[in-house]
Amino acid sequence: MEWKRLPLCFALFAGLTFGTAARSQAADIAISCGAVGQELELCRAGAEAWAKATGNTVKVVSSPNSATERLALYQQLLAGGASDIDVFQLDVVWPGILATHFIDLKPYSKGQEAEHFKTIIDNNTVDGKLIAMPLFTDAGVLYYRKDLLDKHGVKVPETWEEMTKAAEAVQKAERDAGNTSLWGFVFQGRAYEGLTVNALEWIDSFGGGTIVDAEGGVTVNNPKAEAALALAQQWVKKIAPEGVLNYAEEEARGVFQSGNAVFMRNWPYAWALANGEDSPVRGKVGVTALPRGNDGGKHTGVLGGWNLAVSRYSKHPKEAADLAMFLTGKDEQKRRAVVASYNPTMPALYEDEDVVRANPFFKTLYSTFTNAVARPSRVTGQNYNRVSYAFWGAVHEVLAGKTEAGPALARLESELKRMSRRGW
Repeated sequence: MEWKRLPLCFALFAGLTFGTAARSQAADIAISCGAVGQELELCRAGAEAWAKATGNTVKVVSSPNSATERLALYQQLLAGGASDIDVFQLDVVWPGILATHFIDLKPYSKGQEAEHFKTIIDNNTVDGKLIAMPLFTDAGVLYYRKDLLDKHGVKVPETWEEMTKAAEAVQKAERDAGNTSLWGFVFQGRAYEGLTVNALEWIDSFGGGTIVDAEGGVTVNNPKAEAALALAQQWVKKIAPEGVLNYAEEEARGVFQSGNAVFMRNWPYAWALANGEDSPVRGKVGVTALPRGNDGGKHTGVLGGWNLAVSRYSKHPKEAADLAMFLTGKDEQKRRAVVASYNPTMPALYEDEDVVRANPFFKTLYSTFTNAVARPSRVTGQNYNRVSYAFWGAVHEVLAGKTEAGPALARLESELKRMSRRGW
């Protein structure tokens, strides 16, 4: 289904060019950037600054918001050895899948990687080569309407069960008072990579593991995982609109930011937008760690984030690497954090006064960001996309009420074991 959308994706793959008057030695560089939230505007401003400073020209290319569609598009471009894009923005789970198409950035980094979180640099290093530099990191957080919780005397929930009850109570009270468009909870329920992230957060918070463990064993079919999915199934049509089954990040943010949801699961980027001057919920929003599964569970936010890599098919790898280093450097990371709440990948910036003033939760939820749970992409390697596809497919069927959690997990376990029969 995703591949059938590729022609549309190519149609959307349009860009803008920045740069000074071309010099005789200037290079024309194209960079693919995401467009979730303020990503594209930030990329455009950073690329323009680099172009002015170096005399080169940069074309900023927008790519699909869906990580699944974007990966399919990248694979098609790179498989053909296309040189159209010099710098690619990569999801944190893609270096192992796409590594062969990118150059080693170590000869260009001048040791800059030492300023970033080591875990991300390790993630981006494949067979000893630094495939990508970290642009920003992510972990799932829970947004809530603090004005509505205060109004109805409801505490910020610690567990998913408490969140469910709080959402039901506030939704009912507000609807009885005439606020009929309010829902209790919105999240990313579309059948795509984002649902893998959401569902892994639910399951791991219940103590149900990470689908495939560090040794490659398939662990997803267990009672705690079943309990997590059974609870999530109950949310749809009760505290979450049926439309959540087609929500990605921006659809969920749209409902929450318009004032029509009590709770929202999303990434940190939504903070700056929710508190923008034109936001109906400006000053009414709180952020906390995602709830625990139960009394014995834990707070789990899945590791997200994006990186910049240079195509080995680029005609200007030196200039492309210089652009990647500029955009992932300290000054650009601070600008992105202050302007738009994108988490830096440098520990020092979490102590920066300007960054913390703009995003107070960066400091209070620091452990959430530094201890985020990784998807099983390293252990499953080239097969990760197939694993994720099978996982989100099973979860989506449960959320849609087409099957129950137990049978869905049993079928998923069989499928993943067949997939790993000869090793990942």
